[in-house]
Amino acid sequence: MNIIIFGPQASGKGTQARILADKLGLFYLSTGDLFRKLSETDPKTAELVKKGALPADDLAFSLLQKYLEENHKDFNNIIFDGFPRNINQYEILKIWLNKNNSKIDHAILLDISDEEAVRRLSARRNCLNCKQIYNLITNPPKNPEFCDKCGGKLLQREDDQKEAIEKRLSLYRDVTKPLIDVFEKEGILKKVDGEKSIENISKELLTFLQK
Repeated sequence: MNIIIFGPQASGKGTQARILADKLGLFYLSTGDLFRKLSETDPKTAELVKKGALPADDLAFSLLQKYLEENHKDFNNIIFDGFPRNINQYEILKIWLNKNNSKIDHAILLDISDEEAVRRLSARRNCLNCKQIYNLITNPPKNPEFCDKCGGKLLQREDDQKEAIEKRLSLYRDVTKPLIDVFEKEGILKKVDGEKSIENISKELLTFLQK
């Protein structure tokens, strides 16, 4: 079973994807995590991440393909978080999976309002040391300045500041949201209210996927 999980920024995609991966034994692939890791050694990727921009479709897919071939070596039981981000990327992914006798079984949309996305993203903090992510609203650390796990300093990422947030939401509306119609036509879309609690969302999704 292959799953795409998508939605606006701060909709909880990563959290729910990790829960599903753990409960269902899926390989979790986060292109956001992948690109941030690559940005540590690749200046071009670092500049894209800093600006909150996206790699070209072919480059994004080639990085994803290489990572999968090196770390999973299979074309099934994958949950994709952050890819595809547009219709062209989805077509590229479908062709690749089809060549390997595989396909996308479900596309899960975690839907939240722009106002909620801004509220959540503005409250997100990252540990400079261990990279743990907190949210001052939904997952607060004991001390808003320091990491519970390692004591490292917590800072707000540049792409979680207001100007970058508005740019990312605009990009989602223009580029990623049209995928909803495509997934609906293919009969693989599952829409979920992303403003419900983490526990209620994961329960709904597990019930749906385990049928």
